[in-house]
Amino acid sequence: MTPDEDAVPPQAIRKLAPGKLVIASHNEGKVREIRELLAPYGIEPVSAKELDLPEPIETGTTFLANAELKAMQAADLSGLPALSDDSGLCVEALLGAPGVFTADWAERHPYEGPKGRDWYMAMGKVEGKLAELGPDANRSAYFACTLALAWPDGHVEWFEGRAHGHLVWPPRGTLGFGYDPVFVPEGDTRTFAEMDPAEKHSISHRADAFRQLVAAVF
Repeated sequence: MTPDEDAVPPQAIRKLAPGKLVIASHNEGKVREIRELLAPYGIEPVSAKELDLPEPIETGTTFLANAELKAMQAADLSGLPALSDDSGLCVEALLGAPGVFTADWAERHPYEGPKGRDWYMAMGKVEGKLAELGPDANRSAYFACTLALAWPDGHVEWFEGRAHGHLVWPPRGTLGFGYDPVFVPEGDTRTFAEMDPAEKHSISHRADAFRQLVAAVF
């Protein structure tokens, strides 16, 4: 399955050899999680920030488009294979929002404080919109993650994972990042931010996508 009903063209899966791989992200929490997921496979992750690569403007309207854009730019500028993840929170009652704009909802406007991302504010925006729908609003949600693995010659592989659950308020836990403190995965009563990182990694949307990537390219 691909995000937002994108059609991924059929292609032969290219294998990834051990060695350096650029993690095309400046999000430290995301880079740390991806490093841990790659640790067993002989890969030497180096982040886009460490290579001083610029952050591209994410102009895509789907997770797949944005992941591909980031991975291809990093591969082109570094001359190395690059892995990008575009992920987000999709809330059923909000028709899939914030979706590809998940990070944008955390960006502070000038009147909201110093420039940067405020994830508590972002979680509050989601909760506020659910509150507007009334006490019976559907709180089902899922995290989606699309991985794009690009080579300098332009070849790209795609993989998508999801983690289904529901939203709670107020936020709980300090171990996650982003919207983790308000997301409870199916089959559990704890938020992602209340789980040990290793446990979260085993069931997260990113882990789901990584399992597919590992099976295909290693």
